[in-house]
Amino acid sequence: MLEMFQEELEVYENNAELLKVLAHPVRLCIVKGLIERGPSNVSTMYTCLNMPQSTISQHLAKLKSAKIVTSERKGLEIYYDVQNEKVLQLIQVMFR
Repeated sequence: MLEMFQEELEVYENNAELLKVLAHPVRLCIVKGLIERGPSNVSTMYTCLNMPQSTISQHLAKLKSAKIVTSERKGLEIYYDVQNEKVLQLIQVMFR
């Protein structure tokens, strides 16, 4: 019984952490944009969001550390994408 509770607690903690990272308006906007437009680099996001590239990069770092976005280097640029199935479903429900 205790083992089952601990496993469930871990699921709750992981989901809460995911929601905490997504709870910032800029990060939510970045994730929604990546889902709608596909993989993008910071320069593309900078044009859409109209905020400093350093700010966007900081938000992307948090999203990446939470495994919400993935990154792939293409030459000098890094392209970010959303591959997390939970996040894809969550954004779909939130922005119907």
